[in-house]
Formats: sequence, C-alpha cells, structure tokens
Amino acid sequence: MSGSATPLMQQYREIKARHQDAILFFRMGDFYEMFYEDAEVASRAIGLTLTSRNNGGAAEVPLAGIPVKAAAEYLRRLVGQGHRVAICEQVEDPKVAKGIVKREVVETITPGAVFADDLLDGARANYVCAVAMGRDTARDGARDQIGVAAADLSTGELRLFVVTAADAPAVLARLAPRELLLVRNASWPEVDAAVQVVDNALVTEREGWEFDAQLAGDELTRQFDVRSLEGFGLGTDDSAAIGAAGALLRYLRELQPGGLPHLARPIVERPGGIMPLDEMTRRNLELVESLRGGEVAGTLLSVLDRTTTPMGQRLLRSWLLAPLLEREAIERRLDAVTVLVRDAVGRTALRDALDGVRDVERLASKAAAGRATPREVRALGDSLARLPQVAKAVSDVLAHASQGGAHGGELRAMLHDWDDGADCAARLTHMLVARPPLMIGDEDTIAPGVDAELDELRALRDGGRDAIATIQQQERARTGISSLKVGYNKVFGYFLEISNANRHLVPDDYQRRQTLTGAERYVTPALKEYEEKVLSAADRIETRERELFEALRRDAGAAIARWQLVARRVATIDVLASFADVAEREQYVRPELHDGYDLDIVAGRHPVVERMMAREKFIPNDLLLTDDAQLIVLTGPNMAGKSTILRQVGLIQLLAQVGGYVPARRARLPIVDRLFTRVGASDNLVRGQSTFMVEMSETSAILHTATRRSLVLLDEIGRGTSTYDGVSIAWSVSEHLHDAIGCKTVFATHYHELTQLENELGGVKNFTVAVREVGDQVLFLHTLIPGGADRSYGIEVGRLAGLPPAVITRAKEVLALLEGEGEQMAARLTADGMQAPVSTKRRGPRMKHQLQSDQLGFFGEAPSAPADEAATRLKAAVSALDTDSMTPLEALTTLAALKQGASSS
Repeated sequence: MSGSATPLMQQYREIKARHQDAILFFRMGDFYEMFYEDAEVASRAIGLTLTSRNNGGAAEVPLAGIPVKAAAEYLRRLVGQGHRVAICEQVEDPKVAKGIVKREVVETITPGAVFADDLLDGARANYVCAVAMGRDTARDGARDQIGVAAADLSTGELRLFVVTAADAPAVLARLAPRELLLVRNASWPEVDAAVQVVDNALVTEREGWEFDAQLAGDELTRQFDVRSLEGFGLGTDDSAAIGAAGALLRYLRELQPGGLPHLARPIVERPGGIMPLDEMTRRNLELVESLRGGEVAGTLLSVLDRTTTPMGQRLLRSWLLAPLLEREAIERRLDAVTVLVRDAVGRTALRDALDGVRDVERLASKAAAGRATPREVRALGDSLARLPQVAKAVSDVLAHASQGGAHGGELRAMLHDWDDGADCAARLTHMLVARPPLMIGDEDTIAPGVDAELDELRALRDGGRDAIATIQQQERARTGISSLKVGYNKVFGYFLEISNANRHLVPDDYQRRQTLTGAERYVTPALKEYEEKVLSAADRIETRERELFEALRRDAGAAIARWQLVARRVATIDVLASFADVAEREQYVRPELHDGYDLDIVAGRHPVVERMMAREKFIPNDLLLTDDAQLIVLTGPNMAGKSTILRQVGLIQLLAQVGGYVPARRARLPIVDRLFTRVGASDNLVRGQSTFMVEMSETSAILHTATRRSLVLLDEIGRGTSTYDGVSIAWSVSEHLHDAIGCKTVFATHYHELTQLENELGGVKNFTVAVREVGDQVLFLHTLIPGGADRSYGIEVGRLAGLPPAVITRAKEVLALLEGEGEQMAARLTADGMQAPVSTKRRGPRMKHQLQSDQLGFFGEAPSAPADEAATRLKAAVSALDTDSMTPLEALTTLAALKQGASSS
C-alpha cells in the first residue's frame, strides 16, 4: 500500500483485498465507483467510460462509476457475462460520521447467487451446485458415489443428491446450475466427466478441506439448529453429499454476510424414485429447450405450460426433467388430473383463483432476507389473501369428484393441513397502502389509521403544505405581484420567485437567495419557519415508516417455512390444473400403467408437431412392443417421419411417468426405469469429439446402462463412418439390445440390410413408413405399416430441396452404378463364405430363409456372378440405346429384349 494514499483509498484497498475475485462496487454518495483493474474490466464488459484520478499516489488511478439508481441494469449485464460483483455500501450516515464513512460489503452477487428479479428467470430455478466424491460402503457393496448439493438462493430451496458416477451427469443436466463449486486441484475423473454436461456455468474452485464431511456436518447442524443429521435421512455413508452441502453453505455465507435465514431444510434424493434422463435424451426429445438455439418454443414444456403462477412454471419444468419410477406416486398425480379434466367448471374457477397469486416463494425469501421492497411485501400479502379462494376451488372440485366416486389423489393431499396465511395476509394488506412505492420515502408506504404518531406527522406535513400555499396568496396580495410563486429545491429549500420586471415591487424584508436569468429568488422569516416544520415532519415520517415497515417485513419473513410450504402446494395445484387443461383442449387420454413389459400405443401423436399443423393433418400411428416384438427395425424414406415417430413414443412414455395425460387414443404403458433417445448427429468440438465419436459414445452409454425395463429409441446408428463399418456396428448393437439386454427398442435406420434381423431374431419385427409413388413424384403418407423399405428416396428429397436438375440426373446415374456394384460385392462376399452373424438367443422360425423383398440382403445369399462375356455384351447393348428419343412402347419392347438376352446367357 502506498504511504501517500488517501484514507479513502486505504479503505478501498483493505476491502478489495478481501474480495479479490469480484468486481467491487464501492459506494460513494449516489454512485458506485470502481478502481484499478475492476474499472478496466467493467469498462470493457459493459461499455463504461474509463477515466482516472489522482488519489495521493504518483500515478493516475483508472476509474469508472455508475449511478446507484441505475445499478440494476449494469449488474444484470455483468453477472450475465459470468462476473462476480461485491456490493460495498456506506453503513453509517455520512452526516454523523467522524472521518471516513464506514463501508462494508453487504453481499456478493454471482450468477448462482442472486435475489433481484432483473437477474432471474421466473420460469426456472437458479441453482448453485457443489459436487464432491465419496465412497459408499453400505449399499450394494463398496463403490464410488458422487454427492451433489444444490441451492436456489432466490427461493431458499436446498437439495442433496446421492448418486452413482454414472447417474451424476443426468442429475446435473436436470438442475442446469448457473454456478458450480468444485474442489481445487482434485483428481476426480468421474466428477470432471459429470460436470461436462453443464453449459455456461461459472466454475468456482474451493479448498478441499471445505468439503470435509465432519466439518460439513457441523455447518449443517448449526444452520438448521439440530443435534444430528439423522432427521434429514443422512448417515455416515452419505459423506459426499454432506461434504458438498457443507462447502456450499460456507460459500453462500461468504456471499451473504447477513446470513441465510430463508434456507429451507434439505430435501435428500436417492436413486430409485426419479428416472435419470441423460443429456442426449433431454436434448433429443426437446423437453425444455429446443434444438434451435435453446428456446422454449417448440418444446414439450411450451405445449404443457398453461400454469398461472411462477412457482407452477418452475415446478412444471422440474417435473418434466424428473419422471417418476414409483407407480403409486404416478397414479396419485393422474387421479388428480382426472378429477380436474372431468370438472371443467371447477377447473376454470381454480385457475381463476390461482391467477392472482404472485411468486410467493421468492417474495417470502426476500422478506426473510430483509430485501423485500414495500411493493413486494404488499404483493406477498395480496397473494396470501387469495389462498382461501384457491382452497375453496379445490374443495369444490373434490366434492364434485366424490359424487362420482373419484378420490382426487394428489389434489386431495394438497388440502391436508392447509395453511392460507390469513393472519399474515390481513396484517400486510391492512398496514400497507394498496400500491406502495419501491422505496421508503418516495411516497406513503404505511396506510392511514395504522399508527397514531405517523398520522400526526402527516397532518403536520400536509398542513404545512397548505400553509405554504396560503403564504403564496398572502404575498401576492401584499406585494401586488400576481406572478409571484412559491417553489422548492433541495439546495435552497422553499423560496419566493419574482420576475425581473416586478423587482421594484419587492418589500424590504425579502432576503435574496438566488439570481436567475429572468428572475430573483427570495426568502422571508415566515417562509423559513413553515419550511422547517414541513421538512422536519417529512424526515420524521420517513423514519417512522421505515421502523413500521421493517418490523412488518421481519414478522412476515420469520414465517418463511410456512410460506415455502404454501408455495410448494400452490405450485403443485397449478401444474395439475395445467395438465388437465391441456388434456381437455388437446384430447389427451389417461395412460393405463402396468408393471409388465408390453408397450401398446394406439393412434399416438407427437404433442409438439401436431400443434404446428392443423389437427386433421397430423397422421397418428400405432406401436406395439412385446416379448415377441421387443425390437422394431423401422425403415423408410427420408422425410417420411421416422424421427417424429421415435420422439413421440418417447414423449408419450415420459409424459405418462410425469403424471400427465398423453396424446393418443389409448396407451397401455409399463413403468420404464430408463428412457434413451439417440436421434440425429452432432459433434462436440470443445471436447475434441467428432460427430461419429459422439454417436458412438452415446450408443456406448446406452449399452452399458440400459436394462430389460428400459425403452431405447435409436436413429441412424453407424452413419458417421464407412458403409460396411456402419452396417456392422448397427447389426451388432441390435443383437446386443435384443439378446443381452432384452429391452424395448425402436431402431430407425436407412440400412435396409438390418431388416434381415427379423429372420434371425425372434423378437424383431420390421416396420416402415409408407410412401406412394405418383409418376416421378413421391407422396409421403407418414403411416407406420409392417414390412421393410427397399429405397430411401434421398435423391427425391434432394430434388424437393432444390438441387439443380443436372445434379439430380447425375445422382440417379451414380446410384444405379453403385447399386450394381453392391450386388456384385454381395455376391463375392457370399462366394467367399461370408455368412450372417449367428446369435445364440431366440431364433425366428424363418432363420436363414431368403428375405421376401425386392432388395438384395447385404448378408443374404446372392446368385452367381454372371459371366464376364455376357456382362460385356449386355453393357454394350445398353450403352448403345438412345433413351431420350424412345417412346414408352419402344422402351418396354427394348427392355423385354434385353431381359430375354440376359436369361439366355
């Protein structure tokens, strides 16, 4: 530190030394100032003008500043770019400070730790996650486990996850944290692999001792005032999750020196209750983010979201990423949706009651943390005041359902020990004006009649204002100056303004205070006397209102646990009502769930695609997977809709296990333990993976993780390499899924050779998407029918895409040539003794029979290669033809002659 530095800069440097990893917003009056590197970083990031000043040193100090009133927008931009910002406030009144005003950092804002609405998305949680590695020796033998602790500071939610290394990526992908806490310099490949799925998260490294389970246990017991962690369901074998939670708590306390009074008791999640969804399945099914830039539009979430509250929006997103595995829990949700579907009038009344409920979860958290503005506390009171209407609407729906013998499932559970917060709602709405200001002092905050002292001060203030108006009238009469007026500013207080034209009429007792271009401003003893009364009353009003408001906010925040429970129940009711509303509007049906193997969908539809076209234009399809048809090989042309069928099967299964109705005429579905959807091609250059490597990695994950109870949906395995490599891999993968795993599989492919699997494996069935050829045109029927395709019509798709006619013509010529070479290659392979791979399980009755298809099988038996001489003559005859000048009849006659010549050869 420079010995010549001013006291102010000494104070700045001391504070900055404790927050070196953050941009320091240093409060100086009405501005936040930034110095040195902070100023340079901020000027580049958000376009501030960089200046400099001499603060007692030999060199100029870089400086940038922003107005306090405009700080929210600058904070949003800085945090959005991944910066940490430490807010250093003046914590004493400059008027009474002796020497330098005392300053302290009151909070540090990071992407994962924010309260301000401007920095949050109301439709999704804002998690900061800590990840640690541990060892589980009690469950299923000794094995590595990963602990994840996730906190949403804006709502107070705290979740702990105890997962295997294989399932950790799915958990982190589901949480989509904005910030990650990791152990510095840890050699944990499993953790490194898991966090790869998190995009655009700020990574914060902490010391390893902070993740120590014993120290972490002390942090948790102290935070929640308990003697042990057993009440949370945590034991000694949960060291990874406990360590992660302790490190996370310590970090959040650093960011929030005022404490974490709103942090809820942890919810512990273990394997078995929630289906893990890996990154590729979540992405390919477009559950909450589309493949086109991560938008919500075009996703399952966009179709199902008819929620009316922010809590409901967030819970719906969470449910879609966490399908249930317990049939009883799923049926409870479905029972609730059923009673709401059947009672349209009651559902409408319920949605109307919910419509006035604001974000209770985040409003209450702000109140508990002492951050809620007067307007936000009033919004909390107004929201709580609507809860009796919500409860009545739910009761009416349940009463209507009871008449038909329905129970109501999860909806009835929401009313158990219902807390409408009537006591708090009444106090909040009684004490605060209908529309309070954002800040104390801007306008009245406390309602009249609440506090006698405040009412007296207001009467004095308002009476003083009336007196000022009276003085203006009196002085006009006294001086004869009709244009005389009384004004006010912060520098001179109240004054009398007289134009220069009337200056000769000014009385002798007027005291001049300010000269303007065309007027003079004066004061009188009487005016100053009234000014003192008015301003004194205004200051005392602000002080008293602040006292009353802070006490009110403190009382509301002290009941944070009540409001968090209320918010969760309101959110659940909102999501169930949204499911029901969509089900009725879109003609969804309740799925029939069972504990067996079969999957039977009748007239299934894609919930998103059908929204993008007229209802009558979408072609529904049936699909049946059983022990005898556990693997469907789905072939068909490009653009025929194979990928749409794959995705709609996956979405129907997922939606059923979330607890919603499904887009079909009927759906009888099992409970699957995993859902895998590998569709399309993409690379990952950041991780050094080509398109084919990504494809193989995803396929490998499926083969290592899937069980007999899984549903696997594959599209185009092996397309990123040579044809023969690709067919070999696709064939082998199919056999492994059929024989070794036995899971339900739909495999869409352009490798028509795979249709031979129906002859080789007893549980394989061929299906194709029908097309109709009309002249040179191809009509896509989008209908699933038994059998295999023999063409992909890729050239026709190229024509539809606008490829030049010359390119299309040449492509057809090359295709004919390649198909001929393919037949000769197949013949040579057969002649060399190449046989179809022999599997050891479930041989079909037609094993090794010739496929009844026009396409020559890749591994099938081919006729002997024609003699070279005959082939040469045939080729010469074809080459001599002038096909452009032939009539259709001549072409048929020539073709018949060529056929006869080939047969005689």
